[in-house]
Amino acid sequence: MQGQVAGQLDQTPLVPQGISPARTLGREDAPLQKRRAPRRPRRGTGAAAMDIPPLAGKIAALSLGALPLSYALNYVSALSHPLGVALMSALILGLLFMAIYNLSPGDIYYDPLYAVFTIFAFTSVVDLLIALQEDGYMVGFMEFITKEGEPYLRTAHGVFICYWDGTVHYLLYLAMAGAIHRRKRYRNLGLYWLGSFIMSILVFLPGNILGKYSSEIRPAFFLAIPYMLVPCWAGMRVFSQSRAPTSCIPHMVQEEQRKGLLRRPVDLVLVIYLTLAGFFTLFRGLVVLDCPTDACFIYIYQYEPYLRDPVAYPKVQMLVYMFYVLPFYGLAVYALIVPGCSWLPDWALVFAGAVGQAPDIHPPCVATRHSSRTWVPPCTCAHPSPTVCLMTPGPASSGATCCMRWAPTCWPSAAFSGPPSSCALPLAPRPTTRSSTERAGDSPGLCLHA
Repeated sequence: MQGQVAGQLDQTPLVPQGISPARTLGREDAPLQKRRAPRRPRRGTGAAAMDIPPLAGKIAALSLGALPLSYALNYVSALSHPLGVALMSALILGLLFMAIYNLSPGDIYYDPLYAVFTIFAFTSVVDLLIALQEDGYMVGFMEFITKEGEPYLRTAHGVFICYWDGTVHYLLYLAMAGAIHRRKRYRNLGLYWLGSFIMSILVFLPGNILGKYSSEIRPAFFLAIPYMLVPCWAGMRVFSQSRAPTSCIPHMVQEEQRKGLLRRPVDLVLVIYLTLAGFFTLFRGLVVLDCPTDACFIYIYQYEPYLRDPVAYPKVQMLVYMFYVLPFYGLAVYALIVPGCSWLPDWALVFAGAVGQAPDIHPPCVATRHSSRTWVPPCTCAHPSPTVCLMTPGPASSGATCCMRWAPTCWPSAAFSGPPSSCALPLAPRPTTRSSTERAGDSPGLCLHA
């Protein structure tokens, strides 16, 4: 009897006092113990997926303070001087930084870019007010900025770049600030913003210095110096963040990389597109560099005359494309043909932001009323076909001829004295040959004979 009891005691594991025996047993010895279900993988955790965090409500409320502040400052007499505008702008930005530092010191300590995004969100609201006022939707808010501070913001490029900063950049600032507040990743959003921000700076600031507004540089222009330094620092911090985990296992990646280009149809389409886009980018760069070929001459007069605008923004845009975006097209084609380049996803996001903001700013500037003139191509009616030219004498005082163009389907008969009113588009007096066009210099178009 004593031996049986001793045997049972030897088989019973020693359990410390206060601890449940089930916790000391393994999973095989405790079948009744509730097991935790394995976590399911999260969706959209690929390297290229954008996990958009909630927007930062505190930053949105603070940035909307630009509405009453700008309305009040518009009636301050001291802001009628350019130096007063620059000093007041610097003072407001300093007070804004102190306010956000006192409200969210933990977020700034976690990531100093939180303060940068807060200040930029405030300036984005200011830019949106400027654009809305220049288009006549608001009155009495930011007149002192466009008159005494930065008059080049009244140009077509300035208005649309304010729209872009006040909408797309503003949402990006709120999203990235919200990600910092919730300690989440924002690497993909940051790379896209970095490319868009750098492209706007590379075009806008040189265009102000080189264009017809070079004599209108005021002290407020020098506040843009931090805008040139911040992207460098912000870019290093964004690139230093860890990448989002990918959902593809290494075996799948290696198997996909072994395939030839013809077996990867999506990559093949991208290679063809980037190649064609590269040639077109090079061609537009040669056009703004006054290439002497007839193709460049016809293109700049017939298809994209806005490139001749004296504000210099379109020329700088094409040069930035040729010297910065064109090399990336070549590198991207190489990375698609020879897969395995780990740098491609990050830099693709950067250049996606850079190229993405330009089509939303450059084309609307062509026919807007803020442009120095309406740069529209000749009329081709409803049928895109070569136009013909009807030479008619112009006013006697001008001593020039007028050019009327219409589509070949609208050619008048011999008995008809003029082109159909529904098809013809009378244009301003202009020369009809290349030499006379070069002498005129300011002529907005070109006349081609059938």
